[in-house]
Amino acid sequence: MATFLPARPVRSRPLLDALRPRPRRRPALPYGAPEPAALLPSAPRRSPVVAAAIYDDGERTASFSKLSDAFRALRGRSGGMAWIGLERPAEPADPGTAAPRTSPGAATAEAELNRLAEEFDLHPLAVEDAIQAHQRPKIERYGDTLFVVLHAARYDDDAERVEFGELHLFIGPDFVVTVRHGASPDLGAVRERLEVDRSMLARGPEAVLYAILDDVVDGYAPVVAGLENDIDEIESEVFGGDPDVSRRTYELSRQVVDFQRAVRPAQGICASLAKGAEKYDVHPELQAYLRDVADHLTEAADRIDSYRAALRDILTVNATLVAQRQNEEMKHLSEVSLRQGEEVKKISGWAAILFAPTLVGTVYGMNFDVMPELGWAWGYPAALVAMAAVSVGLFGVFRGKRWI
Repeated sequence: MATFLPARPVRSRPLLDALRPRPRRRPALPYGAPEPAALLPSAPRRSPVVAAAIYDDGERTASFSKLSDAFRALRGRSGGMAWIGLERPAEPADPGTAAPRTSPGAATAEAELNRLAEEFDLHPLAVEDAIQAHQRPKIERYGDTLFVVLHAARYDDDAERVEFGELHLFIGPDFVVTVRHGASPDLGAVRERLEVDRSMLARGPEAVLYAILDDVVDGYAPVVAGLENDIDEIESEVFGGDPDVSRRTYELSRQVVDFQRAVRPAQGICASLAKGAEKYDVHPELQAYLRDVADHLTEAADRIDSYRAALRDILTVNATLVAQRQNEEMKHLSEVSLRQGEEVKKISGWAAILFAPTLVGTVYGMNFDVMPELGWAWGYPAALVAMAAVSVGLFGVFRGKRWI
């Protein structure tokens, strides 16, 4: 067995020390000037490896923080299974930008995933999908490896909205690799439950796949309940005359559509797993778990269909109620306009009646020297009679037209 002896200390020589180049002193920067980016201390990189463990007959035999150690441990044994979890290999893009943000953590995670691809012979297309994310839920087989994409959902009670997470799984003969984008699902809780149930975990990578699938589908139930509660609130707001109900109904409809895009493909994943259960000799108990997951998915899908229909009906009813309110407002405005027209008629009629005496009085109030009627003895009575006759005549005409 080879042994390594400690190296002897090398004594420094004055001549060599004199010839050794000295580091250049960095010139002082003006007060307030920013430090160069290369000289600033770099932020510590967070390891994308959430957990890496080796399991033998359902029991965790080793845990590692580095993939290289896990690879060596897996190669050194004939049986067992490796379960490696990565988190967020790429960050989402900023609003208004086309390219995703890059960070040291994202680059490190991509490198770790590439190392996993080399070790477990993962298909490049599947690895590319896992790095880029934003994939639809699906299941694909590349040789002996299954590549599964799942969309987890979580209902935020405070914001009253559905949040989604994306999960990629590589399932091989002796390994499970999970790549999580987002805060859900909680794979740590799934790992703890499986480690307690050693008989389930001893059935291999298929048991891990079904347990994760069951956890994702169980997370759909609170989302269904939250959406149902929102729909009940919207129905009350519709008949209560809330003006913002249309916007909230539309936003909820978009969330239901996104949730349906997560649930519907998951049914296809369960169907594909059920078809391949006998071909790949999957344990009957795992098949029972899969049927239970499929039943829950069917129930969730039916509820989502009913929610979409209910939201469409709510939008229709809300549009009808808005149209009715607009018609009532138009009717009220028309009635007000008619009343105003009647008042205008009355005012116009009385103004016309009073206009005739005013006109006569104005003519005879000009006091010109040559006005024959001023010297006439019957001029004043004749003027009064003329004013009264014109006023009475106009009153009769307006009364006949129901203006007065």
